[in-house]
Amino acid sequence: MADTTPYEPPKIWKWDPDSGQAFANINRPTAGAQHEKPLQVGKHPLQLYSLGTPNGVKVTILLEELLARGHTGAEYDAWLVNIGDGSQFGSGFVSANPNSKIPALMDHSTAQPTRVFESGAILLYLAEKFGEFVPTDPSERAECLSWLFWQMGATPLLGGGFGHFYAYAPVKIQYAIDRYAMEAKRQLDLLDKNLAERQYICGDEYTIADMAIYPWYGGVVRNLVYNAAEFLQVHEYTHLIRWVEEVGKRPAVQRGTMVNRPFGDKSRQLLERHDASDFELRTQDILDPDPA
Repeated sequence: MADTTPYEPPKIWKWDPDSGQAFANINRPTAGAQHEKPLQVGKHPLQLYSLGTPNGVKVTILLEELLARGHTGAEYDAWLVNIGDGSQFGSGFVSANPNSKIPALMDHSTAQPTRVFESGAILLYLAEKFGEFVPTDPSERAECLSWLFWQMGATPLLGGGFGHFYAYAPVKIQYAIDRYAMEAKRQLDLLDKNLAERQYICGDEYTIADMAIYPWYGGVVRNLVYNAAEFLQVHEYTHLIRWVEEVGKRPAVQRGTMVNRPFGDKSRQLLERHDASDFELRTQDILDPDPA
């Protein structure tokens, strides 16, 4: 039976910092810096400030793919911004992203450092900067950008909608779960139907659209987020599964998913990335081994 507990919104909403909701300790109804903390800057022109969540992983996958294609200018320093402790509200990070969300990129190769925030904007900026992973043909480019912006618009309904109410909300509300589960399955079905006729999201070529969509929907298919694969019956989406497996085998994707990752298997955690050798020398199983 659907939840029928009555709720009458007050005339004026008031923030309750002790609501007990998931992530209540870091969510605020205001923007701006909450403490002073300058940004760290490494040796490379590209400075990434991020966390190994799906939105952060999009960018590190692209950077590793660019390096794999020989673009040495794509070398980067990746600094961990742990949103669980409020690091995204430091003054330096807010100067890079006034929206206080990861990821944020600072490009020091330009006359004045260029800031880029929002993961989709970063993908497009880097793809155009290096002339890779976004088509130049007008029709193919439009298709790629359409799917890129589809991901940016659709995923909040998957994560903030379905994921929140299914996995994180303090109470289970059938109406909310049913509403967003229907949308999540519609999105999965859309991707599955699209991939029934294409190797990649936009056709035969691997693009930033694949890099944007894979971390979120690959996570759902592989049951890495929300623990909802059975609930959503993801095994039904065979074409989507094929694509997830294919993209997931790419070496650059495997490296990109390790960067700024402070959770999971320690051998897959690279908290900061400053050199290609870090993948072999500075994972957490090496820096912080478990007691024998």
